[in-house]
Amino acid sequence: MPKIPKGRRVGQAAVNAVRALLEEHDHIVEEISGQNDFGEDFFVTFTDNGYVTSDAIKVQVKGGVSFRRGNGYAVPVDQHGDTWADGNIPVYCVVFDPDTRRLHWANATRQLRRSGPLNPPRHIGVSPNAVLNDATMASFVAHARRYVGRYRGRQAVLTHLGEISGVDFDPADHVLHFVNGYDEDLIFWKRPGDAWATLLLSAHGWDPFHVSLGSFMSSEVQIPESLRDGLDPDLATAEDLELSPAEIMWVTSCFLSTREADAGPEDELIDPTECGEYPSCTGEEPEEHANIEADLLHGYVLARILDRTEAEPDLMQRSILAMREDCGLEPEIVAELGPLEIDRRVVRQVNTLSRATVKTVDDITPEAFRLAILYLIDRVHVGGPSLPLDEQVRIVWRIPEPDLTLSGETLEGTNDASLNVAQ
Repeated sequence: MPKIPKGRRVGQAAVNAVRALLEEHDHIVEEISGQNDFGEDFFVTFTDNGYVTSDAIKVQVKGGVSFRRGNGYAVPVDQHGDTWADGNIPVYCVVFDPDTRRLHWANATRQLRRSGPLNPPRHIGVSPNAVLNDATMASFVAHARRYVGRYRGRQAVLTHLGEISGVDFDPADHVLHFVNGYDEDLIFWKRPGDAWATLLLSAHGWDPFHVSLGSFMSSEVQIPESLRDGLDPDLATAEDLELSPAEIMWVTSCFLSTREADAGPEDELIDPTECGEYPSCTGEEPEEHANIEADLLHGYVLARILDRTEAEPDLMQRSILAMREDCGLEPEIVAELGPLEIDRRVVRQVNTLSRATVKTVDDITPEAFRLAILYLIDRVHVGGPSLPLDEQVRIVWRIPEPDLTLSGETLEGTNDASLNVAQ
């Protein structure tokens, strides 16, 4: 008599769990026949307040302990790489852990497109933080619908520019594009309210350059000596970037148009050369950034991480546990964790992070450094680049820094005000 495979029960339990959860939240699930299963188990059409939307995804479901890897889970890509990456409908992978009875998800299409065709991954990384349940369903659906809609309207432009430059632009950001006579791309990127912007140039390998209207024009126009103290010498100038007159004019117009858009009809435009040009001089709270890699000096962040891990040897594990219990993680952060957590070399380097193993940023891979930041740091408040580094960067840790006391008095050095660490 034929014998039922051991994994069939777990696999069917996974499929049933995903279907039941989605249908419980009124989303439409269409199971793909086994005869037509080429790497997807479901079509899912999302609903919104009882109305059917035009947003749909495909889902590949896996179940069993064999999919565990490193600190997370992995779904083999096999021969599905091209269809998952280049299809008209994005594909999500969902893993069912039979021991915890939890579902975990990952955006397979996004991971494959970010890796590119020259270095395709063999597995889709699924983070254990990416839990799919009643509490997280709303954020998962919002993430998926936002990803599905990335080629609609203005978002289509942002998606294209983000893909060529390697940047995730927020829909509220000011993002403008210019192509010069040599078919080189320039992208002007400015967050609403900021007096400084970031220039991304294909001719410079898409490295980010901070510029302000004052520093950018300092070599083109005569600025009074009384105002030069407000200019940050570390900001890029037109000469630094070797820009042509046409490019200089375009960048200048970008600053002027975005200032008008930020100001509104009744607001008075402020001279960017006044008060050091940056939000910090207004007394406003610096903007928060979850994606800190592009905003902070790596050496400073690494030094602060090593300070804490040296003082608290169990900090990494406590932070990981705290992250596992945080149901409010942003889906974009959860999606980023997946491919990092299945790489055993990355996980091993993070778990052994100390001053004995790492002295500079060159001693740690970018992937391990990024994973350590995601594990240990919740948020970072970033001020303008003209501020001193210890005032520009304020770290909010997942595990707050301890208020160490000795004989009822705070130890010297703890919560050093010069670090501006946000508790």
